Amino acid sequence: MSEFPSAASQSDAGDHLSDKKTAIVYCEANFGAIDGKTANGLVRHSELYEILAVIDSEQSGIDAGIALGEASKGIPICRDLAQALAQVGHVPDYFIFGMAPASGMLSDGERGLVLEAINCGMNIVNGLHEFLNDDPVFAAASAARQVKILDIRKPRPKKDLQMFSGRIAAVTCPRVAVLGTDCAIGKRTTATILNRALNDRGVKTVMVGTGQTGLIQGARYGVALDAIPSQFCAGELEAKIIEAFENENPDVILIEGQGSLSHPAFSTSSFILRGSCPDGVVLQHAPGRPHRCDFAQMPMPMPAKEIHLIETFANTKVIGLTINHEHMTEAEVDSAITLYELELGIPATDALTKSPERLLEMIRLAFPSLEKKFAAGAR
Repeated sequence: MSEFPSAASQSDAGDHLSDKKTAIVYCEANFGAIDGKTANGLVRHSELYEILAVIDSEQSGIDAGIALGEASKGIPICRDLAQALAQVGHVPDYFIFGMAPASGMLSDGERGLVLEAINCGMNIVNGLHEFLNDDPVFAAASAARQVKILDIRKPRPKKDLQMFSGRIAAVTCPRVAVLGTDCAIGKRTTATILNRALNDRGVKTVMVGTGQTGLIQGARYGVALDAIPSQFCAGELEAKIIEAFENENPDVILIEGQGSLSHPAFSTSSFILRGSCPDGVVLQHAPGRPHRCDFAQMPMPMPAKEIHLIETFANTKVIGLTINHEHMTEAEVDSAITLYELELGIPATDALTKSPERLLEMIRLAFPSLEKKFAAGAR
């Protein structure tokens, strides 16, 4: 389970704000961008935190929802920590580092800012590869102010890590992985929307997180796979899926994807396919993205090639395609959906801007055994 306080049931995404801890999210110069994916995700959805403000001096004065190209969220973007605290009117419970830089480390300036947040009395949520509890300066500061530092990516001791056992075969409900053609492409967002839509229709669904943002958002089951030694990745994920199945008795288990199976810089997708042995895959693609993020020399793969690779690598079937609409007009999105459905012969949609019905149709068509659940939920 996550090291956070227990999240409410995933079938009730609209938890009362009074049940959540308050937080300011830091995302300097990156809110709405690829490296700001943790902050972006928290503004869109959080089961654990009420986000009160975002820090990004380049977009100060804008509502966070508007900055994401969506409806207003009533969350202001502020110039710095001082302005955020003044806007909020009190010291929130948590300061969340909301960026995911490729280095996975704090800059010197960011170290000073996190220490300032600690000195203000805020607990720290850190999703980086740098573990602040292991740093004597941060450890001393947090002890002096009696606040917690949550290092989300820090794995369990190696003696407690599990190898793949094959017990995943005992998980009898459909397992669906949401994978992608690139990193930071919207896999977690699509999985979150699909999770909510299925539960709203009476199909009990549990989402298993595989990265720091999903865990910070409140995934009750999951592990930050990119911080686990490779020998244990498949086994640790398998164990979390089994735990979710045994504890929740769900109708469907969704597994958040990471990276891309075809991407040479990221191997996590291979462990997700091996550890979850998914019955189906939803593939996320960004037609308007000219090249892989952070790799200008690598053109984006076509969905058909990624689908062939996934279905060759694992005993599974890609059951739907979801579109990331970055750099695209609404007309271009609609055209891409139509063309991909014709080319690939599977349902396609934009999870963020279209009705969730098309997402649900992917699950209904792939798993007819769930039809009674869908029918009951529609009444």
